[in-house]
Amino acid sequence: MKYWLMKSEPNSFSFEDLKNAVNQTTPWDGVRNYQARNFMKNDMEIGDIVLFYHSNCPTPAVVGLGMIVSEAYPDFTQFDEKSKYYDPKSSKDKPRWFLVDVKYLMDFPKPVTLSSIKENDKLSEMLLVKKGMRLSIQPVQDFEFEEIVMMAGLSLDKVFEEYDKVKKSI
Repeated sequence: MKYWLMKSEPNSFSFEDLKNAVNQTTPWDGVRNYQARNFMKNDMEIGDIVLFYHSNCPTPAVVGLGMIVSEAYPDFTQFDEKSKYYDPKSSKDKPRWFLVDVKYLMDFPKPVTLSSIKENDKLSEMLLVKKGMRLSIQPVQDFEFEEIVMMAGLSLDKVFEEYDKVKKSI
């Protein structure tokens, strides 16, 4: 199992939107960065855990957890001429953009703010706090995941208890 941080602007798609989606699951569409796409296409696996991060808002923070529940498949928005993510260079025979489905796992009792992450010496090498690292999808080291979960006021036992329940349902 791997850990990921996935950024979303809450005014576009919030953690509450994921929680309220049909089956609490949504396709993670609209990614138009090759490195982020490659993480989804080549590295993500069903069962990986996602730190859901609200970005570009007054208080950027990790607000909860999700789970990857599909293999990567072509992002349908690249073919829709009405979509802001339409890509005329992409074809159904040779899609350029991929997505995965993400399922709600659990809320954090308290958000883990970007400022608190930056202040935590254990997280000083986390990609989220590196200058110039603007990717909407980033790998997270095991110890970074564990530290953020603890900062949120959760135990790893509680997280994995919920994880096991959700994993059995997919």
